[in-house]
This record gives sequence, structure tokens and C-alpha cells, in this order.
Amino acid sequence: MLTATREIHLDQELEREIAHEGERRGKSWAAVAVELLGEAIRMRSTPGIVFVDGPAGRRAAVAGTGLDVWEIIATWEAAGRDDDELHHHYPWLTGTQLRAALAYYELHREEIEERLERERQWTPERVARELPFSRPGSPAAPRE
Repeated sequence: MLTATREIHLDQELEREIAHEGERRGKSWAAVAVELLGEAIRMRSTPGIVFVDGPAGRRAAVAGTGLDVWEIIATWEAAGRDDDELHHHYPWLTGTQLRAALAYYELHREEIEERLERERQWTPERVARELPFSRPGSPAAPRE
């Protein structure tokens, strides 16, 4: 990927907020600034999408729902990419919210496809192997 260096002038408060975010995340000022700019552009291109933190890192989500875009796309694909069926699975979401997820997917397909592939790798066999205490009927802790 080619990069470009640009000079920008920020007010001190914004500079401090970026620095604080970098400290909190363990990232450099520049890395945080680039990440925030990228997220801002993505949110501007797909209103209704926000970015949230979690164990898997930052990810695109539908604002106010607690649902990641990849989750909605996985359901949509399982429903044969049928929009009516998608709405049937998420009746509490508005058409605007579902369209925002679909629009984000259209614009950032590679990002969502990468996440879907990571999720597909969590087979029942892998879960049993790597997370043995997550199986139903497994003891919460080894017995003495």
C-alpha cells in the first residue's frame, strides 16, 4: 500500500484526544489518527454505521443495535440474500438499519468477507478442541 505524508493543523484539544486514544489503545498517535480518519470516511459513506471495540478488535456495527455488520450479512447470506427474509430475522430493526449494513457490505466487501471467513473457521470440532469447557454438560471447572 502506498502512503502519503500530509501536514495538518489540529487544535490542541483534538491533538490531546488523539494522543489519549493512542495511550488507551497502545498505538502511536499517527496510527490512531489514520484509523479514526478511515472510520470517519466509512461512517460518512454509510450513515447508520458506527465502529465499536470488542475482543476481536474494532468493527463496523449498525448504530444503536449491538449488531455487527458481519452478523447481519451472515444472516442475509444464510437466508439466500433475500431482503424480506432478512427483515423476518431482525423484525426489531428498521429497513434503514438493514440497508445500512447491506450498503456497508457493498462498499467494504473484502473486510466483511474476511470476518465471515474467520467465523466459518469456528467449527464445532474446533470449539470442542480449543474451548472444551464451552460444551453443554461440561463441568465449569475440574473436580478435585
